[in-house]
Amino acid sequence: MGILNFFSSKDPEDYDRKGDAFFEAGTYGKAILEYERAIEKLEKSSPWDDGFRQSLKEKINDCKERLAREHENTARELMAAGHDEDARQYIELALELTQDGHLKSKLEQHSERLEKSVRAGIQASLPNFEPPPPEPEEVEAPQDPEADEEYYSALIGTLPEEIQDSYRNYPPDFKIGYIALNQGNFERAADYLYRAMQDMDDDGTYISLELATANFNLGNYDEACQLAETFLKHHSDALPAYQLLCELFWETKSFDRAEKLLDGLPEELAESVAGYLLKGETLFQAEKYAEAKSFYRSFLKQYEWNEGVARALAKTHEALGEMANARYLYRDIMEQCRGCHTRIDPYVKQKFADLSFNSGLNTAEILDIYLSLAQEVPQKAADYYQKVSHIYESQGNKIESQRFQQIAEKYEKLNSE
Repeated sequence: MGILNFFSSKDPEDYDRKGDAFFEAGTYGKAILEYERAIEKLEKSSPWDDGFRQSLKEKINDCKERLAREHENTARELMAAGHDEDARQYIELALELTQDGHLKSKLEQHSERLEKSVRAGIQASLPNFEPPPPEPEEVEAPQDPEADEEYYSALIGTLPEEIQDSYRNYPPDFKIGYIALNQGNFERAADYLYRAMQDMDDDGTYISLELATANFNLGNYDEACQLAETFLKHHSDALPAYQLLCELFWETKSFDRAEKLLDGLPEELAESVAGYLLKGETLFQAEKYAEAKSFYRSFLKQYEWNEGVARALAKTHEALGEMANARYLYRDIMEQCRGCHTRIDPYVKQKFADLSFNSGLNTAEILDIYLSLAQEVPQKAADYYQKVSHIYESQGNKIESQRFQQIAEKYEKLNSE
């Protein structure tokens, strides 16, 4: 099935009935998603039907309360078994779901108990927070075309074999221009790449695509667009050319041109995740956030998990002000990485931590994430330690708050020197 074929024509009532079925089965999370889809459809088909909308909202609230009680029960069982970290996550989810004052009070008591039990462990595991010695300055790659063969080979080493072969056979000016492009020296890159293209006397080579990239970075959008479109006439299946043209159209607010370009994608690219992401990002760049949200959610419903789509959907939730939904997705990405035993991208960790911090969720988990980020991304350590200080202050631990405030100030001073 092609990517564009999985949008259904269901009515709000269809989603409502599906949500009821999930509700009866006790799968409240899935029921919430179906009721939310019903509301989305209702907004388009019958925006005046306030009675149906209110009924759906009440069903969502009922599901959230039931799900929150389930999470509280699970948390208690995990605490009894000594799995405090897992229990904390269920407590946080339940607190976000429930509006029941009695349940909130129970959850806060659980949370306080966990905070006390883990604080000593966190304190004992804190590393030495003295600022690390400055890293040695990177040495720029040489510009002499006869001395930088190894550097050039490393640059093109990640390209497909057939493209590597082409790049090795291009004129010497191409090598100089390509190195300059990858070093961010776009004027030099454009100069040498243009010479190389003139030597080849062929606007269908990959030289024209690299020259288009240089011109894009120089702000020469018309020239970059012309070069990329000419290149596509010779290489209609080259994804990088579509990506570059989309970036050009986004930058110039030519969203209709981007949509037309993507409508003409070859079938293999149109059905790929990369092609799908370009279409979703075009909606996002055009500030059609509700459409982008529906688009990404339809993919995840049809094709299950994909981290790239999940990130794009999380970003879209943020643009819509739906911070809790964005936070859930960033947590899901982290859990997927843990399940696969792969490194979690610091960007994802920071997004989850910042969204939690900004929502007032100053938990031990968030504190621990900021401490780990300070080690992984030392150039941002001042900000992370400042937030650690704030979390300790909110917990009433003034001594640790002051200590980390001093550490943050040390890093700020180090960064300003």
